[in-house]
Amino acid sequence: MRYAYALTAALLLGGTAASIAIQPPAGAQTAQNEPGTIAAAAPRPGAPMSFADMVAKLQPAVVNISTTQRVTVNQQANPFQGTPFGELFGFGGQGGGGAPVTRQAQSLGSGFLISADGYVVTNNHVVSAGGGQTPGSRPTNSAVVESITVTLPDRREFKARLIGRDPASDLALLKIDGANLPFVRFGDSTATRVGDWVVAIGNPFGLGSTVTAGIVSAVHRVPQGGARDRFIQTDASINQGNSGGPMFDLNGNVIGINSQIFSPTGGNVGIGFAIPAEEAKPVIDTLLKGRSVQRGYLGVGIQPVTSDLAGALGLALNRGEIISRVEPGQAAEKAGLRQGDVVVSVAGKEVTPDQTLSYLVANQAPGTRVPLEVIRDGRRINLTATVGTRPPEDQLAQFSEGDDDGDLPQGDGNQTAPASNPLGIQVTPLTPQIARNLGVDPATRGVVIVSADPSSDAAAKGLRRGDVIVSVNGTAVTSAAALNQAAAAAKAAGRDSVALYFTRSRGVGGYVAVRLR
Repeated sequence: MRYAYALTAALLLGGTAASIAIQPPAGAQTAQNEPGTIAAAAPRPGAPMSFADMVAKLQPAVVNISTTQRVTVNQQANPFQGTPFGELFGFGGQGGGGAPVTRQAQSLGSGFLISADGYVVTNNHVVSAGGGQTPGSRPTNSAVVESITVTLPDRREFKARLIGRDPASDLALLKIDGANLPFVRFGDSTATRVGDWVVAIGNPFGLGSTVTAGIVSAVHRVPQGGARDRFIQTDASINQGNSGGPMFDLNGNVIGINSQIFSPTGGNVGIGFAIPAEEAKPVIDTLLKGRSVQRGYLGVGIQPVTSDLAGALGLALNRGEIISRVEPGQAAEKAGLRQGDVVVSVAGKEVTPDQTLSYLVANQAPGTRVPLEVIRDGRRINLTATVGTRPPEDQLAQFSEGDDDGDLPQGDGNQTAPASNPLGIQVTPLTPQIARNLGVDPATRGVVIVSADPSSDAAAKGLRRGDVIVSVNGTAVTSAAALNQAAAAAKAAGRDSVALYFTRSRGVGGYVAVRLR
């Protein structure tokens, strides 16, 4: 997964943290400030002189989790096979090369006991085959989990059974056979505040039980924009091997399950993320009952209303999300949602960067009728959708970008020159033949980019040769003249940018705001 400033997200194999609210003592005097300034109450000490007493009670319930996996590696063929170099380097006599090799591998993570009879909570990626691999990496290897071992801090080892997993929330439930085992309880993460103390216990880098402390850096953090992504962010030291471990408040309750970090190196830089207890406990309760977790689903592609799109479309910044795609036959189409609609509320709850459309819909039970407030062509309308069931993660459509196959016409004197085009792009009408060559839906109507001026904002935003522009500010365009006319209309209306809807092969596309020249 890519992040701004070349930061990468590393899936942790363990981690935890905790928090406490700091309140002023009764009768505390507030500072007298000049008019217009904020008077701050004198705080009382919020953290103990030592966490040792609390840790001594909690640490026995935090476990190490290891898996043994059988990994099949697809080797590269010997490039020297059949040459004198093959004999020189000992490759002679081998067949075609590249034969798969099966090896054993291990993964390490953390977890915690939630019952005296041995139920253990952890991250799904800790106990998944190939867990911890970078999302989107090439599927050259395959892995099968052969066994899961849970090790308590007193070094007792238990073979664990996988009771259930939920990839969407990255949670899993295990069971070990035991009695009178130490365990911890979930707390109320909704009461967690930025600045609260937290304590993390986990097994970073396989070193064994390790305790770290810090504060809550942010709540409702959405680093990846997923349907269930609303994390607690902490600066408590979290590293690989901490995933699945608990985040404790100072009352000793689990308010989060550490699962991810932001790091340019893979090590701790003070930015860790935990799944809030308010999100995790309902999932675990469902898995305890032997059921699979079901979530609401509309069947749409969405984009946030960024500052440039808000300016291009005349919308409020960071309010609502734009529908970039409507899947045929799904709940959104049945409710009358269209591409270009901006959904601003779901069941009376406002759509914001902290409370995304995906999040709000996923938390609706399938079959529920929910009201949607939508902005369409500058007007607010109300729709009602009967929420569908979100497909399993591995069945959701995964689109990849197509490559330009070179079958587009080259620019010539008969085309509008990029320098005179208000968007800095040269286009030609999309014909059925060009659509086939590009691999786009043959029903698509629009203009295809022949070239983009490297100095243009369009090129800077990633538009490229072979992209098909379908509409400008909601107006369909099927010729270079129509494109220029729509851009000119936006300029006449006092706007300095336009929202283009584009598509490319295999369904990739969406809205992008491009500055006018």
